[in-house]
Amino acid sequence: MDFETIKARDDRYVMHTYARFPVDIDHGENATLWSADGKEYIDFTSGIGVDSVGCADPRWVAAVAAQAAKVGHMSNLFYTQPCGKLAERLCRRAGMSAAFFCNSGAESNEAIIKLARKWSYDKYGKGRATILTLKGSFHGRTIATLSATGQDVFHDYFFPFNEGFRYAEPTLDGVSQVAGHDVCAVLVELIQGESGVWPLEESFVQGLAELCAKRDWLLLVDEVQTGIGRTGTLFCYQQYGISPDAVSFAKGIAGGLPLGGILANEKCRDVLGPGTHATTFGGNPVCCAAALATLDILDEEMMGEIADKGDYLRRAIEAMDLPALGKTRGLGLMIGIEVAPGGSNREIARRLMDNGLLVLTAGPAIRLLPPLTITKDEMDKGLAILKQTLS
Repeated sequence: MDFETIKARDDRYVMHTYARFPVDIDHGENATLWSADGKEYIDFTSGIGVDSVGCADPRWVAAVAAQAAKVGHMSNLFYTQPCGKLAERLCRRAGMSAAFFCNSGAESNEAIIKLARKWSYDKYGKGRATILTLKGSFHGRTIATLSATGQDVFHDYFFPFNEGFRYAEPTLDGVSQVAGHDVCAVLVELIQGESGVWPLEESFVQGLAELCAKRDWLLLVDEVQTGIGRTGTLFCYQQYGISPDAVSFAKGIAGGLPLGGILANEKCRDVLGPGTHATTFGGNPVCCAAALATLDILDEEMMGEIADKGDYLRRAIEAMDLPALGKTRGLGLMIGIEVAPGGSNREIARRLMDNGLLVLTAGPAIRLLPPLTITKDEMDKGLAILKQTLS
């Protein structure tokens, strides 16, 4: 089927909720993709951080196929082995006590919000349910997670938004200015991805952890984008020297299938009991089998390469001294690139796409989230396209 036919069908039957680029992706191998008509692309997006082990890894494919041949789904009223095995592995590697599985990043953050409010209700009663988030944050597209998001650009159309959130500047003074006796938790992204890939200062994060302990607020970390190896450790908080009470995750956990969840420490492990929270597809055995295979692929050796790959890309991009781009920032393979004043990140992304390199935008920046398994050859091909296109 030619591209125009593919596009026409999509335009006719799919809601126009995405500003799609004129590219169809038919198949791929690791970080190299091909359209239906055979054009090759180097993938620096991984489906916005989802295809963490690239496309068509044979170990991942085999694990998904084997579980699908046994049972595709089972109600959470019964036990399945992949769910418990995945929970154990994540808890042991993250230093947490219990897991809850769901389907997406927004749903993961819904769960962490409910956990914080019920924890506070159980201990303090009503009137202590406000959650502080940071300006520039993004926590999802449901009504509650949009309400938690600290960007005005998302606060439109869908009124009324939920109460119970206040937005702070990412400083200790900023948090103190909006704090009050009604606060139960603080929810942060350690790298604010959607607003432009902005890492938080380590001193601020550690000071915030101390403030939470002093005020008896829960410290919640949104690792939907930063988690599962993206920044060079299983979770980004492991590089900040803190121990959050709960952490949300999604995107790359199942290597391409929909899976998310939260991990809670011992204090919070039993907050959500039967009847207080649930989801039909959470802990789906095929998705959990995919996640187990993903964690097998992202072993200690592979995890140790992620920071080096990120440093390689950032050094190479800055050494090009391209007039359209500026400095880079980020951790591991979560990279933001400044766009020169007057430039358009979407136009840059379109030009790169035309020449065979897929990148993302975030806020005013270019965002790179390549598969964690990307090879040096694939990185070099992508860098060559970047240089050729923007020199």
